[in-house]
Amino acid sequence: MAETLKPKVLVVGGGPGGYVAAIRAGQFGLDTILVEGDKLGGTCLIRGCIPSKAVIHAASNFETMTKAVKGHHGITLAAAPQLDFAKTVAWKEEIVGKLNSGVTALLKRAKVKVVHGWAKFSDGKTCTVDTKDGPVTITADNVILANGSLPVELRSLPFGGNVISSTEALSLPTLPNKLVVVGGGYIGLELGIAFRKLGAEVTIVEAQDRILPIYDAALVEPVKKWLEKNGVKILLGAKASGVENGALVVETKDGKKETLPADKILVTIGRKPNTQGWGLENMAVDLDGAFVKVDGECRTSMRGVYAIGDLVGEPMLAHKASAQGEMVAEIIAGKRRKFEPVAIPAICFTEPEVVSVGLLPTDKGAEGALTANFPFQANGRALTMDAGDEGGFVRVVARKDDHRILGIQAVGLHVSELSGEFVHALEMGAVLEDIAGTIHAHPTLGEAFHEATLRALGHAIHV
Repeated sequence: MAETLKPKVLVVGGGPGGYVAAIRAGQFGLDTILVEGDKLGGTCLIRGCIPSKAVIHAASNFETMTKAVKGHHGITLAAAPQLDFAKTVAWKEEIVGKLNSGVTALLKRAKVKVVHGWAKFSDGKTCTVDTKDGPVTITADNVILANGSLPVELRSLPFGGNVISSTEALSLPTLPNKLVVVGGGYIGLELGIAFRKLGAEVTIVEAQDRILPIYDAALVEPVKKWLEKNGVKILLGAKASGVENGALVVETKDGKKETLPADKILVTIGRKPNTQGWGLENMAVDLDGAFVKVDGECRTSMRGVYAIGDLVGEPMLAHKASAQGEMVAEIIAGKRRKFEPVAIPAICFTEPEVVSVGLLPTDKGAEGALTANFPFQANGRALTMDAGDEGGFVRVVARKDDHRILGIQAVGLHVSELSGEFVHALEMGAVLEDIAGTIHAHPTLGEAFHEATLRALGHAIHV
């Protein structure tokens, strides 16, 4: 006979949205159950953000040591570094394991019951989970759907064999000699650059006319220069049409057929919400295109059923999911909350890194705005890190009339660490004078943000 549980809150999905929602609900003393069929942590922790950043870090270390063979900053290695990619992957897995254990401990401390298995809903508030000990039926007063997303598959390149997604790319036993990446967005470029640093020959195939199409040309230019300088082949306006004898066949923008030899073909054309196979059709929940439709409190069309994260639309980012999960738990606990961030930071961990918060100069709403940038070439800290000559900068976009900051972007080494200050400025409604009047420590990359606002006001000091 199936076990039956009746919690106050049921969370489906143990990713950054789901586990945060469950922990916050548990902190309020709400009887909470979290259902997860895989390891706790979700795509971000187990298969995405964290594993990829570990590999990116290892790749940068390998690149630095490779440069030292010829002499770099007075440092010389007697022999070229050797790569054991299986050990790199094992180190990555150690990090994932630590974080997974941490999430498990946090849930336990919040008194959240974790049910391991895949949930399938029979109605809006009831699901059955096939666990290793048998089926468990759960009927909850409140349901939080945090089912996440899946990599998009091309019809002409179904996953399998040498055609892989980012998940498989981060767990390869050996480094491919030739890697072809289909998709010039942030996932494809992050991994393509990392594999190039490790020594693989890399080709990027992008259907649009430029890489990283969500960013403007000025932000992308330093990344494009790195790819060209490091021998990464880029095919723009090209479409993958299939595999022949292990090689990728593409149709170039001029209509010609080109064959690209590849040990692995990494398809990174985007992600889609995970809406199939778990009974969403039995829940009477409205959809908005491919996504679950929600309001400003993440409520679905069914009373007591909420949806968060990748399931509800762009941006499909872990930190958005976490913020929504925390908010929903507080709403269920009786708090008054609404999801209305001024901006959600987006980061591309390429070489160099790209950060964007708020409006780009080309976005609707930024027409006629003040725009000013400060180059890292004039920043002392950037120069000490070999990051001054790669074309990086910090840019501010502000209204002309009252100098309210509308957007902040940066491209350069380690600029991801500036994202907190950028988004904080927008959330606090900062004007140019607020940042210009804030003393920034020297020498730091953050000084470039300060100088960019000074330049927008017409009196930059160091440029």
